[in-house]
Amino acid sequence: MRKRFNRGIAALVGLTLAGTALTVTTAAPAAASSYDCPSGYFCGWASESATGSMWKTNKNLADLGSWDNKIHSYVNRTQSIACMYEDKNYVPWGGYSAQEPNTPGEWASYPVATTSSIKFVRTERECSQPAYPSWYSEPSPTAAGFGDMNGDRRADVLTRDLAGRLWFTPGDDTGRLIGSGGWNAMNTLTRHGDFTGDRREDLVAREKATGKLWLYPGTGTGSLGSRRLLGASGWNSMNHITAYGDLTGDGRSDLIAVQKSTGALWLYPGASGSRLGARKLIGSGGWNGMNALAGMGDVTGDGRPDLYAREKATGKLWLYPGTSTARLGARKLVGSGGWNSMEHLIAVGDFSGDGRPDLAAVTNENLVIDGYQGHPGWLVTYRGRAGGTLYGAQRTHGEWWGLGDFA
Repeated sequence: MRKRFNRGIAALVGLTLAGTALTVTTAAPAAASSYDCPSGYFCGWASESATGSMWKTNKNLADLGSWDNKIHSYVNRTQSIACMYEDKNYVPWGGYSAQEPNTPGEWASYPVATTSSIKFVRTERECSQPAYPSWYSEPSPTAAGFGDMNGDRRADVLTRDLAGRLWFTPGDDTGRLIGSGGWNAMNTLTRHGDFTGDRREDLVAREKATGKLWLYPGTGTGSLGSRRLLGASGWNSMNHITAYGDLTGDGRSDLIAVQKSTGALWLYPGASGSRLGARKLIGSGGWNGMNALAGMGDVTGDGRPDLYAREKATGKLWLYPGTSTARLGARKLVGSGGWNSMEHLIAVGDFSGDGRPDLAAVTNENLVIDGYQGHPGWLVTYRGRAGGTLYGAQRTHGEWWGLGDFA
């Protein structure tokens, strides 16, 4: 078992290790050899006590050379996660462990030396796969009006990783970076249609520290332009801020949000000049009983955008159809239960290629597979069907773990 120590204070710190249990062990104060590892480096020793001849690197190494399978104790003094592979050339399938940055004096040890290559990454999932998720969508027969940020008729997904970067995945199983950092300052990301009037899909984000609402205009290529202030303050008093589509029928995308203090649902109509107009009450109360909203587009086929909402107490999924009076009609049951096992509901239009809006979801630890609970990070897709309901779940793969948020 790998063990982590802290010299001088004998404090145990948790160790992240793929496929290996942690032995709880403490060490008595000893000579501070691990302090010799300089900041910015990963250091290793042939002994289990982080003493003796020290090896160090601050670069990716596909082959450790003379230190191959020799490191019994180590410390990570870089600012990155160190991926330690049992095979050369960063091959993850033979086994690997991920070591987060250590504080001075910490080190970890293992009685069997198995490390053959080392790579430094920003997030743990990058030890075994790209930082962005694998996403594929079929071309839609017509432009859907939302969901497609680069104009290729495929539904796209934006992903914020745990390092605060933003990734664009265009539906062809590739991805590219469109935001190099800072996105963890936002606690809401939502998109549905055009807020600027240029017929390109935009992104709306709420800033956690200030409660400001920002508009990031789409460029038509999957990237984002310079942000504009959409709401100066007060948005931290709202839950489930959701880009909805054009509920008012004026050709501009609108926003909805739930007031935390009252459970009221408010419509914020889009206005000229990339602004929001005066809000309108469309639900007088009870919306705090919902723990997820998804602006689905027109799922009923009447030309008006519709809303899916998940009921917190029951895990049911409800359809609220949009009406000609810019309100929501009588709700209809879409899913009878189990939807609380989904951490994220992702509404990005038609990804099945049949012209109807679909729904994607990413699971949390409540998902049960083959009778066993605890399967976070699975992508589950639901094809839209006539009338606004959904076909059965299609479990795709479990590689959407270790990510932050989606839009």
